[in-house]
Amino acid sequence: MSVDGWHTLLVLGGIRSGKSEFAESLVADAPTVRYVATAPAGDPEDTEWAIRLAAHRARRPGSWSTEETAADPGRLVEVIAAAGPNETLLVDDLGGWVTVLLDPAHQPADDTATIAELAAAVRSSTARLVLVSPEVGLSLVPTTPLGRAFTDALGATNRAVADACDAVALVVAGQAAWLKPATPAPAHAVPPAATSPEAEPARAAAPHAATPWTAATQTKPAAPSQAGTTGITANQTAPTQAVPADLGAGDVTLPEVLTPAAAPVPAPATSSEPGTGDWAAPTMALPMIATGLVIQPGMELPMPDDYTGPQAVDRLATLDVPGAGLGVLEQVVGFAAATQGTSTPRPWDSVRVLLIQGDHAGGASAGATPGESARRARQARAGRGALARLAAENRAGLQIVEAPASAPMEDGPALSADEVEAALRYGWRLAEQAADAGVQLLVLAACGAGAEAAAAAVLAATAGAEPPTVLGRVVTEQGEIDDTAWMVRCAAVRDALHRTRRSAREAKDVLAELGGGDIALATGVLLGATARKVPVLLDGPVGTAAAMVSRDLAGQARHWCLLPDHGGRPGVRLAADVLGLTPLVDLRLDLGEGATALAALPLLRSALTLAATLPVHPSLGGPDDEGGTDDQGGTDDDGRDADRTDDEPDFTEPEPAGPGPTTVGADEPVHPGRRAD
Repeated sequence: MSVDGWHTLLVLGGIRSGKSEFAESLVADAPTVRYVATAPAGDPEDTEWAIRLAAHRARRPGSWSTEETAADPGRLVEVIAAAGPNETLLVDDLGGWVTVLLDPAHQPADDTATIAELAAAVRSSTARLVLVSPEVGLSLVPTTPLGRAFTDALGATNRAVADACDAVALVVAGQAAWLKPATPAPAHAVPPAATSPEAEPARAAAPHAATPWTAATQTKPAAPSQAGTTGITANQTAPTQAVPADLGAGDVTLPEVLTPAAAPVPAPATSSEPGTGDWAAPTMALPMIATGLVIQPGMELPMPDDYTGPQAVDRLATLDVPGAGLGVLEQVVGFAAATQGTSTPRPWDSVRVLLIQGDHAGGASAGATPGESARRARQARAGRGALARLAAENRAGLQIVEAPASAPMEDGPALSADEVEAALRYGWRLAEQAADAGVQLLVLAACGAGAEAAAAAVLAATAGAEPPTVLGRVVTEQGEIDDTAWMVRCAAVRDALHRTRRSAREAKDVLAELGGGDIALATGVLLGATARKVPVLLDGPVGTAAAMVSRDLAGQARHWCLLPDHGGRPGVRLAADVLGLTPLVDLRLDLGEGATALAALPLLRSALTLAATLPVHPSLGGPDDEGGTDDQGGTDDDGRDADRTDDEPDFTEPEPAGPGPTTVGADEPVHPGRRAD
C-alpha cells in the first residue's frame, strides 16, 4: 500500500458529487501524476460538455501529464499494466471508458472479458493507482435498452474494480465515506470545486486521506468465504484501545491484532466425513480445496519470476552510490523483484505476522514452563512483549492462531490424519485471507512447548539429521542451561524416530507422526501463500521445518521464502542449507520466533527503498546533480551532452602516448578492472 494506507483506490460518486476533486487531492503530493482521460471528445456542437472538459484540464498542475485512451478501450488496460512502481496514475473516469466500450465502433466485443481484464490489471498493478467512476446503482432503472446496457456494464465494472482495489471511497455531497476497508478512515472533506487554475494550490494543500488503521476503535469481521462456511472472524483492534499499564506514553501504538473468533476444533474421529469441523470447511475461492485434491504431493504452484530478480541485481551495479553497494542485501532486492515480478521492487508496506500457538505433550516439552506459550499468545494479543512491540514498530498486523495440541510423539502419532488435513486447509485459508486483505509479506512465527523438538524430529526424518545435532540447548527462565531437559527431548525424538522407522516418509505422514499441529498449520500457510504469490519471512524451527515438509507437497514453496537470520539455532542452519536459503544477517537474536525477522525488516525495507529510488550514476547516463558539465550547452532532456550526435560512440579510445598496441586483441585477456572496448 501507499503511505496513505492504500495502493489502489476506487473513488465512486454521483454527478457533481466532488469525486474528481477528492481523487485529485489524494495524489496532489506526488511529484508527477499521469492523468488518464477516458472520455471521448463528444459532439463539437455540445459546448457544455466542452466546458466540463476544459474545467478538468484547468485543475491539473503543470507537472501532470495527460494520456487519452478514448480511441480504444483496451488501451486503459495496457496503460495500467505497464505502469511502474514509481508512477502515480489517476484514471478519470470509468464511465467514459464504459461509454467507449459500448460504442458500436468497438462491437461486437466480449464486454465481460474486457472488464475482467481491467480488474486483473488493477489487481496486479505496481503503480499508485486512483480510479474515478460514477455510482449509478442508486438511480432508477433506465427506460431505454441503451441506458440499461450502460448501467449494467458500469455496475459490473465498478464491482470488479472495487474487488480488485484495496480501498474504495464513496463521495456524497462533497463528503467521502470509506467503503473498503471496513474500518473507515476519517471523513475527508472534498475541497470546493475550482473555478480557475489559481485555485489549484489550495486544493493541493488539502490534507490527504489518513491511514485507514488510524481511525477510532472499530471491530470488523474478516471477509467470509464465498461459501459462507469459514466460521472465522477477525477482530480489528485499532490504536485507540486502552493501553496496557506497562506501556509508557511515549511507546509505539498497539499493532493491528487479528484473532480467530474461536480456537479451531478438529473434526471428531467418529465423524462420517474427514475434516468436517467448522474450521476445515471448504472455500469457494479455491474450488479444488473442496474436493480435497489440492493439498497433495506434486502440486503445481506459481514460481517467482525468473528474469526480474537477476535484472534487479544487475541494475544495482549502475546506481549512484559511493561504495560497493548493498552487499548481501542484494539477495533481498533479487528476492523482492522475483516475487513482485518487476526489476524495480518496492518495499513491503502491508505486512502481517502469523503467530501460531500450539503445545506438544510428552518429552518434547521437557523443561518448558506449563502454560508459558498460552501466556505469550495472550501477551502478544494485548500488544505486549517483543513480538507485538516490533510488529507495531514495523506497522505490521498481528494474527494469533491456535493450533491443535499434539500428542506425545514417542508414544504414537502426534496428530490424526484428519487433523493434519484440517490443519493444512486452515493454514492455507489464513494465507488466502491475508492475500485478499492486500498483505504483501507474511512473517511466520510460532510459540509452543516442545515445538523445537518436533521441528528437530521433522528435520531428522526429512534430511537424515541426527537429533542431538539439530536440537538446541534448553534454557530456563533464569537463563541457565538445563542439560537434563535437553537429554529428555533428545530421547523423545529418538524414540519417535525408532517408532516410525518403517513408516512412510511422505509429507502428511511426517506431519501426523512427528510434526504436530503447529508445523502442519505452518505448512498450510506456506502452501497458501505460494498459491497467492505472497512472500514469507521464516524465523525459527517451526517455519523452517514447515518449509522442509512443503517440499514434497509443492517444491515451489521454498522459492517464496526468505530467511533473515538463523538465530544461532543448529536446526535452522541445517534446514536453510537443505532448502538453499542463505541467512542474510548473523545477529543471533533469541527473542522468540518472528521477532528476529521483524527486527531485521527495517533493514530489508531500507535496501529495497534505495534500490527503487536511487538514480543511475552520471557516468552511466544518470542525471548530473550539478546541472551539466559541458561548456557548450550542458545536457539535453535525456541527460546526454547537448552537442553530441546520435552516431557518436559512447567511448573513444585516446591515442597512445608512446609505442605499443592501440587495441586489445580478441584472444588477449582483458584486465578485470578495465572495461573492454
